[in-house]
Amino acid sequence: MLQISDQFDHFQIRSHLAKGGMSNVYRAYDLLSGKEVVLKVPDKNSIGDPAQYERFQRELEVMRSVDHPAIQKGLSSGFFNNTPYLVTELIEGESMREIVAKNSPFPREEAVSLIKRIADGVMHCHNLDIIHRDLKPENILITPDGQPVILDFGLTLTKGAHRVTYANFSSAAGTPDYMAPEQIEGSRGDQRTDIYAIGIMFFEMLSGKIPFEGDNNLAVMAQHLHGALPRLDKVAQGVSPQMAAIAAKCLQREPKDRYNNLQEFIHDLDNPDLVDISILERATGPATASPWWKKQPFLSIATAFAILLVIITLALILQNSRH
Repeated sequence: MLQISDQFDHFQIRSHLAKGGMSNVYRAYDLLSGKEVVLKVPDKNSIGDPAQYERFQRELEVMRSVDHPAIQKGLSSGFFNNTPYLVTELIEGESMREIVAKNSPFPREEAVSLIKRIADGVMHCHNLDIIHRDLKPENILITPDGQPVILDFGLTLTKGAHRVTYANFSSAAGTPDYMAPEQIEGSRGDQRTDIYAIGIMFFEMLSGKIPFEGDNNLAVMAQHLHGALPRLDKVAQGVSPQMAAIAAKCLQREPKDRYNNLQEFIHDLDNPDLVDISILERATGPATASPWWKKQPFLSIATAFAILLVIITLALILQNSRH
């Protein structure tokens, strides 16, 4: 990992900002332009992987094709000492993860305002056939004036894009907390995959917790696939059935049952009196669902072994779905 004051190509490292699944992110000073930027460099396990450069190129092309205040801008990419890197604009702000941790549950007006700004940026991407596929609070910065800025387009799906396979790939590349069921099952996803992640964030802002939890990533994945969706208005005080219904529609297990697009989602946020709340009764489960493994206390050895095989398969699917 690079250290403060190290020089990497024509960039001088100022601080370490974050570590992702495959990259380290630094605040750096561009000695040529005289500006501070964000420098993304592969970690040691990804150096030498040809797909890493293609990932950076795809990310740069996406960020350059999008012009929206909620999307971070890409500046350039290159090689230094046989190591690819990506340069993006520096956003002064606080991680949405930190803000949610400190301030949730949010008042309804505040949660709706923030999620609408996020949805507007994602909708702009969708209109350009760009699917983010890794939306979560860790990938969003909030500027001092309250503007969310979406980061990290490394797992983006674009129209006609082929699948990229990365060497030394690990499930540490992300958390399944915001992954749609179809991603867990290995699908590449579409607009409704991003809508599912937005629904998770909306649920978390209003309740202070995510709807599906577990002791480990595999348990969380199992909940996304088979767990009962809690009613937001039953687990969070002061949340109306209308807001709960909006979240529930985002979080339907089958993509066809979710909002078709984010314009519909924003419309319901703006017109809660028109929201059909019957979804709360027909498509969700109890407020607190018992973990699936506690519902069968007398599993035979053969059944337990079969479940173990399913868990191993899910782990392999997760690795493929993140490419």
